[in-house]
Amino acid sequence: MAARDRIIVGLDIGTTKICCIITELKENGDIEVIGFGISESKGLRRGLVVNMEHTVEAIGCAVEDAERMAGIRVDEVFTGIAGGHIQGITTSAVISVKGEDITPADKKRVVDQAREFAKPVGVEVIHVLTQEFCVDDISGISDPVGMAGSKLQAHVHIVTGSISAVSNITKCAQKAGLGLQDIVLQQIASAAAILTPDEMQLGVILMDIGGGTTDIALFSEGAIRHTAVLALGGDHITNDIAVGIRTPIAEAERLKVKYGHAIAAKVSSDEQIEVPSIGGDTINTVPRRILAEIIESRVEELFKLAYTEIRNTGLAETMSAGLVLTGGASSLEGVAQLAESIIHLPVRVGYPRGVKGLVELVNSPAYATAVGLCIYGAGIPGNGYKAKKGASMFERVLDRMIRWLKEVF
Repeated sequence: MAARDRIIVGLDIGTTKICCIITELKENGDIEVIGFGISESKGLRRGLVVNMEHTVEAIGCAVEDAERMAGIRVDEVFTGIAGGHIQGITTSAVISVKGEDITPADKKRVVDQAREFAKPVGVEVIHVLTQEFCVDDISGISDPVGMAGSKLQAHVHIVTGSISAVSNITKCAQKAGLGLQDIVLQQIASAAAILTPDEMQLGVILMDIGGGTTDIALFSEGAIRHTAVLALGGDHITNDIAVGIRTPIAEAERLKVKYGHAIAAKVSSDEQIEVPSIGGDTINTVPRRILAEIIESRVEELFKLAYTEIRNTGLAETMSAGLVLTGGASSLEGVAQLAESIIHLPVRVGYPRGVKGLVELVNSPAYATAVGLCIYGAGIPGNGYKAKKGASMFERVLDRMIRWLKEVF
């Protein structure tokens, strides 16, 4: 097998699914998808690990499928993190500049000071995202190093998460024989895969509708301005369908994907669909419009909550590029039109971009986070590792135990 020097792996540990994408970073900068694996997620609820054994097993299945396709072994991954425990805080700090010119040490010092001001007790800082710097009376500076000034101010957005939640994600990956190169906020990963530089400069809202939660991020002038998590997602729609038309959860999900529509008025009142009963003994016939009404009610609630969140930031008027939807539920027919009518901005559904190779396997909003994790990792200089031939999960775990013992002793 030809040597592959830079392998970047994205592992999306979600409430509904666990997806592993293996990419190879080429010398010309292309990111090529060479492996893909997906498994059902049964050990998470609203982005939080509630059953470690089930989560480890699902991670192993997804990774092994991707490894088999790529013909290589995965050692380390980038993984995303989401859930109601995630908090975004925008803060600032100011320092006096000691020398004539601003140095990298000054830049680091003011950002560190802003970080310490905003760090609550009992959480872990996941990202410190610089929005802009101000030198004396000059604002809107992206990099102040080398500039003359006596006062340096930094505006930053700090993303924090529950220490236990971050630790549990890390432990699940380690138990599956994987090392974590980084844990990345899901909105940042998804943005890397679906947003354009122009959108982030002009002002854009990203809304990632996952299984257990919906993650929101606002960008403008090339920087992230606000993050939020709503405790509603695609699984809530599925549960509503299961209760409303009395069918098992798995059938409700199938019906949502195959026949679902977010605008009931666009579905013919005469169209009927077959719905298995909860016991599985009978098949009932239900108007498709009833299914659409159930979906519309929950999706409308979701977008109204999102609209309130966006308006409360005071940034809604600056979002010139509109709203970009992603995540599995964004593929539902009529979702974009319903969002546009509630949020009063142009809306598009975002599909992953920026990768080559087996793109047909990942060409879905459901895989935006996993693709984005690979793009994020590829953007870090010197990142990635040399590929090895395929190995079982047991061999990976044994390998990591040996390395850990060497580090300890």
